[in-house]
Amino acid sequence: MRWQSGRRSENIDDRRGMRMPGGIAGGGIGVVVIALIAMFFGVDPRVILQDAGPPSSQSGAAVDPAQDGIKDFVAVVLADTEDTWGEIFRRGGAQYQVPTLVLFSGAVQSACGFAQSAVGPFYCSGDQKVYLDLDFFQTLDKRLGASGDFAQAYVVAHEIGHHVQNLLGITGKVAQAARSGPEQGNRLSVRQELQADCFAGIWANHANRSRQVLEAGDIEEGLNAASAIGDDRLQTQARGHVAPESFTHGSSEQRVRWFRRGLEAGELSACDTFKVGKL
Repeated sequence: MRWQSGRRSENIDDRRGMRMPGGIAGGGIGVVVIALIAMFFGVDPRVILQDAGPPSSQSGAAVDPAQDGIKDFVAVVLADTEDTWGEIFRRGGAQYQVPTLVLFSGAVQSACGFAQSAVGPFYCSGDQKVYLDLDFFQTLDKRLGASGDFAQAYVVAHEIGHHVQNLLGITGKVAQAARSGPEQGNRLSVRQELQADCFAGIWANHANRSRQVLEAGDIEEGLNAASAIGDDRLQTQARGHVAPESFTHGSSEQRVRWFRRGLEAGELSACDTFKVGKL
């Protein structure tokens, strides 16, 4: 991915190394929680977060200088999403409200509650922020088999897709409709996650048209990342069997298809997962 010459976003809140309540500070992600990372990737963290006090100002673990390049990369991808959605919202007569991306290590406090790295990257609609532990990219590569910088960019763009959904009022409508029961909630969650995948594809379309960011193999990296976090694949890895009724994000095939749809169309109208019959 050609990213080095891109603009860097300033909307990054770097909290890496900040000590959290209970002595939690930075560090890697253990093998024991890998299945949880995968299962909860992209899900609303409020369903699994625990209450906790605000983080202490006391410094925690040292920040790994090897992550500086990854932080720089994330800043470029974030800036690309700002440019993409800023343009799309302007065309629709609205103003895009840029989110903040919070980098953390180990654990973090958000408006949605207290989260450890095991929940994976997430978006909190309560404060309109994306939360990311950069160690997740190692997990994506080594444990989930999705390598490459474009796979990492897909992760960021997917979470920004949830922010777009929030701005468009989709998140609130889904939350309200999901109150009718867990089965309905799961079905709506799948449609919401697939739409965020499609929105990630829209970003890739616009970023490539404006800055020619895509290199050979990038599309395959993005599609592989979408496939790696399909519910069917994750459930097989974690449980040894698939339970479609418990899907919350969609199958690997669905995630790949909707990401590709956004990538090829580049338009919001192509991503209405709530109106199609078969996903």
